[in-house]
Amino acid sequence: MKVIIMGCGRVGAQMAALLDQEGHSVTALDTDAYSFRRLPPDFKGEALLGDGLDEDVLRRAGIEEADAFVAVTQEDNRNVMAAQIAQKIFNVKKVVCRIYDPMRRDLYSVLGLEAISPTIVLAEMLKEKLES
Repeated sequence: MKVIIMGCGRVGAQMAALLDQEGHSVTALDTDAYSFRRLPPDFKGEALLGDGLDEDVLRRAGIEEADAFVAVTQEDNRNVMAAQIAQKIFNVKKVVCRIYDPMRRDLYSVLGLEAISPTIVLAEMLKEKLES
């Protein structure tokens, strides 16, 4: 599977490493070259400096052949915009984005985006721990 991950922070780098170890073709995309330090030394994928909202950058990342696109930057709006570009313009089959704001997550789901809110996930996990 060819996967493009926009955002090479802790989550993006960890996901890139996991997918790379499983033999997937991974491109980590970030606007800050320093972020790539989080990738493991044995990372076989590509680290591409650029803005995931820029269609030319996405083409250089190979989005036209991508099976999946993941947007995990620190900014909800950037994640949603990039996810929509991947889904609507480049017809990527599987698109997932991280949305911190729980209220926005529901709105984006209505738009057809698969959005995960770590805020909701963590709150639910903590609640379960309190109840057990």
